[in-house]
Amino acid sequence: MGEYIIDEAREEREIQAKFDELMAACRALKPLTPEEEAQVTRAKAHAGTRRKSGEPYIFHPLAVALIAVEEVGLGPIAAVCALLHDVVEDTEITVDELRMLFGDRVATIVDGVTKITDVMVMQQAESKQAENYRKILLSMCNDAYVIFLKLCDRLHNMRTLDSMRDTKKLIIASETSYLYIPLAHRLGLYAIKTELEELVMRYTNPEKYAEIAAKIAAKSPTAERLRECIYQPVKEMLNAAGYQYTVKTRIKSVYSCWKKIENKHVDFDEIYDLFAMRIVLHGVPREHEKEECFKVYALITGKFPPNPTRFRDWINHPKNNGYESLQTTVMTPEGVWVEVQIRTERMDTIAEKGMAAHFLYKEAHPEEQVENSPVEEWLQQIRTSLEQSDKSALDLVEEFKESLYTKEIYLFTPKGENVVLPSRSTVLDFAFAIHSDLGIHCIGAKVNARPVAIGYRLHTGDQVQVLTSRKTLPQPDWLDQCHTPRAKEAIKDFLRQQKKEYVAEGQRRLATYMAKMRLKDNPQNFGQLKRFLNRKSEVDLYYDLAVGAITERQVAECFGKARPEPQMFFLDRYKDVTTPFLLDKEYENYPTETAQCCKPVPGDQVVGIVEDGKIMVHRTNCQVAMDEMANHENHTVRAKWRPGEQLSLLTGISLTAIDKKGLLQEITRHISDELDLNMRAITLEASEGVARGIIMLYVGDVESINGLIEKLKAIDGVEDVHRI
Repeated sequence: MGEYIIDEAREEREIQAKFDELMAACRALKPLTPEEEAQVTRAKAHAGTRRKSGEPYIFHPLAVALIAVEEVGLGPIAAVCALLHDVVEDTEITVDELRMLFGDRVATIVDGVTKITDVMVMQQAESKQAENYRKILLSMCNDAYVIFLKLCDRLHNMRTLDSMRDTKKLIIASETSYLYIPLAHRLGLYAIKTELEELVMRYTNPEKYAEIAAKIAAKSPTAERLRECIYQPVKEMLNAAGYQYTVKTRIKSVYSCWKKIENKHVDFDEIYDLFAMRIVLHGVPREHEKEECFKVYALITGKFPPNPTRFRDWINHPKNNGYESLQTTVMTPEGVWVEVQIRTERMDTIAEKGMAAHFLYKEAHPEEQVENSPVEEWLQQIRTSLEQSDKSALDLVEEFKESLYTKEIYLFTPKGENVVLPSRSTVLDFAFAIHSDLGIHCIGAKVNARPVAIGYRLHTGDQVQVLTSRKTLPQPDWLDQCHTPRAKEAIKDFLRQQKKEYVAEGQRRLATYMAKMRLKDNPQNFGQLKRFLNRKSEVDLYYDLAVGAITERQVAECFGKARPEPQMFFLDRYKDVTTPFLLDKEYENYPTETAQCCKPVPGDQVVGIVEDGKIMVHRTNCQVAMDEMANHENHTVRAKWRPGEQLSLLTGISLTAIDKKGLLQEITRHISDELDLNMRAITLEASEGVARGIIMLYVGDVESINGLIEKLKAIDGVEDVHRI
């Protein structure tokens, strides 16, 4: 980017045009009071400074405010907070000054979206990003606008990511994937979720993004033909039946196509729901919604043959975020499958805004006595969980993130009372959900009158009678037999109490070791030791120190005190070693390794992660690397393959084929004879006529492995080949 040239007259015109657009969007939601108009105008005035680049500070807040109002449906208070959301971080204005000027709620929301800058907090934290995530979670429990605005802020950041340096792009994209996309999913903000997924993939997996985008673009003529053979007939049927409606069409997003290809191991041409049509019925009374949606379903499937395996009834059984719709997939005269979604206007609002729709309705109609929205109930559950937890920020955020995608199952007690638990819950989870004492003494259960063990996974509709014994107490392996935070915490609390008597001895031993090494016994060093020894809690670490499971030598190794002059030894050992990677200057003497989780080869886009005194090089779309970047920005190192470097690196591919005579010989002929690649191992197992195998081999670049995949796909009977 070139140097920013200040032109105040042009800037003022652009700012005023955007501000007028914002005010019009606010008024479109509801008539504004004079005080609301004045507050938004005052917020604009307080966002009038410049960034270091010279660009007016207000450009970004205005964009965030427009997203909040136009795309999410938040009102004038959101516009005010969005305009002010960075002032505490980027200007001299304080939260207290905002409170005096704009009131408690605005100040609290702005404080909630402001990053932690306390130096002492950051020095003592395992991860500054995790501490900021925790602050966001705590703040959003007090006011849902915090997370809505963070999502709007993140969406604009992702839309303007091109101006960042490469490693910063990867860090921001990884943070987005780690927390913000799951949050958008849980809140049901699907438009924002879909766009964030697309943008993350564009920066973390650019080659695959471009490849799939090109294939989707090539389908445009098909989309045009479908308008004639299905969209027009559907409109004619709906008109004849007297419906008021809107028909929307879409082609599946690049990211969604890629996930289906990766998870289902299908080719692009095998994606059934590439094309979709949404029918939104207007003016349908709530009591007739189900009836009218099924009538339209009968009209559609009466003319176009449906795929019986692709019917979904989310009207009788809504998703846990409130999503309601009928979905089916029908065959068109073009020989192409089209997914059809049928819903009412109310359902469509919930589908687009999810849990937020209920919250926004309540905000817009304060005069009505409306029950707590799903958002508020969910936030109350989170608040309770956070207040009762003593976990580190990293553990807390990771546990919270995992819960965002969890589906629910519906169970029954022996008396017929309903118990709702996350999917994958076990007998132990059920027992602790009823009462902690029941869980602590659980020995199993009768599920539908059949005896099962404590780790038995439950399913919707099961009736569960917990069996107990006073002689039974929790054991460490119980943690592997349950999945809910409540059960895990109860078991951990019990085990901690058992280990409590050892904590003081462990603390004494650690203090002695640290003093001998002339190291400070502080939270930062303790966190480093906990990560190095892979202990999940303080109690576990102190317990193992007390009983001798952790030795003084291990503590010394953690801090580089196990050998004399470790810094000189490290530099002398590696200063003449040439790695196959070009790294940031401050890391150029570090040894490098290619990560085994993603096995990058020359040609892959890569990033370095600092780990135990070396640089582990991952593919940029590796989930392990993305999680690390999302939580430890300071561990991220820019890395590129050294030009002209001749390497042979181990990687692997997975293969599925129809079992036939000579299959193995044909595979090995392509690998060894035609492509001259060196295999390390091959396993091929056949069952019920299908052969599945893993091939490990050495390749010099990504073109070699892509060429091999194409060769193997061309073998008669081979169904799927993909890189692992």
